[in-house]
Amino acid sequence: MQKLPKTQYSPGFREQALRAWRENGLSVEAAAKSLSLPKGTLRYWVKAADKGKLLVIGQHQKPFTETELELSRLRRELAEIRMERDLLKKCAAYFAKAPTNHAGYITLLS
Repeated sequence: MQKLPKTQYSPGFREQALRAWRENGLSVEAAAKSLSLPKGTLRYWVKAADKGKLLVIGQHQKPFTETELELSRLRRELAEIRMERDLLKKCAAYFAKAPTNHAGYITLLS
């Protein structure tokens, strides 16, 4: 399976993600999934926010241009779509090998 490209997040996005996690009362894993974030990333932000060091994260990063942000977002979206496509191909191949005779199944229910 292909790995998602590394994404860099703005301080504003980190704050919004934490606010959404707190307000919705979801687990870190569920909130990360709904935000399309790795669960470790959100967990790291939560720990940093608890220590009051959320703003320190990413200070060494250079500011992004709008083009770089859009390119990063599109690359991540493309990687997610490719992973979904590959999963669907595997599922289709699996079900194509399944037996097509369902008569035995139907008689069990009758």
